[in-house]
Amino acid sequence: MGSQEPVGTHLTFHHDGKLLTLKTELVSIRPFAALEEQNRAIFKDASDDDYVIVTKETIFHPQGGGQPSDEGTISTAPSTDAQTQSPIAINIRAARMDVVNDGVVLHLGRFEDPSMAERFQAGDLVEQKIDAEKRLLYSRLHTAGHVLGSAVRHLLEKEIDGFDELKASHFPDSAACEFRGLIEGKWKQPIQDRVDEYIRRSMPVEIDFWTEDDFRREGLERLIPDKSLLPPGETKFRVVRIVGAEVYPCGGTHVDTTDLCGATTVKKIGRSKGISRVSYTVA
Repeated sequence: MGSQEPVGTHLTFHHDGKLLTLKTELVSIRPFAALEEQNRAIFKDASDDDYVIVTKETIFHPQGGGQPSDEGTISTAPSTDAQTQSPIAINIRAARMDVVNDGVVLHLGRFEDPSMAERFQAGDLVEQKIDAEKRLLYSRLHTAGHVLGSAVRHLLEKEIDGFDELKASHFPDSAACEFRGLIEGKWKQPIQDRVDEYIRRSMPVEIDFWTEDDFRREGLERLIPDKSLLPPGETKFRVVRIVGAEVYPCGGTHVDTTDLCGATTVKKIGRSKGISRVSYTVA
């Protein structure tokens, strides 16, 4: 087991969201108890039986932007040498952005046999594998959230004073989008109808990388993110375009066309302190 100075983790899933496995280099592995106090605080259900792994690249989407983290395994890379020991895997149940070292992704997991952690050494080749079923669900929910946000904006931007899109949650049990302004209950069915239309039209969902000038060229200055949000080594902002609807700066994972979200149901419109919260589910 070993470690070296943390470096920014290359977010491979930003550039290829379809990868379910990836061979990469192990940067460090530490017992959870050896983690900085600030980082221990971001893993709510962790214990001293857990380890935290950093790799040079990752296909694990860390929790953030309203999307849950991927789950899966990180294992010693398989060998063709019959004399070499069988691969050992650590079950990864959470990934988070390091709050001490900028741009580093922390993977939290546990070995069935803790002594197997000694098989992991900094510089080794390891293989990541994510839970494909959960990744697809999170991608459907995240894209459906953008579909909902776009539907609400197109319907209500000129109807509600001070309207704006705020934060969103794309968790399976609490998916919702928040908007500035009071959205009355009478809009629930029109919103549902517009969401259904966007789903039915199988609108392409495209990933691109923009400069600030690209946002200005598109008349979307209001969407220019803070430069501090750029991942290490990146000079352009990642954007998601639902062709024919809306553009969003977004680091999440998505399906290729809106119909792949599945049936998306507007559940409820809640209103409090000038904010409206529209909850939804996907089937």
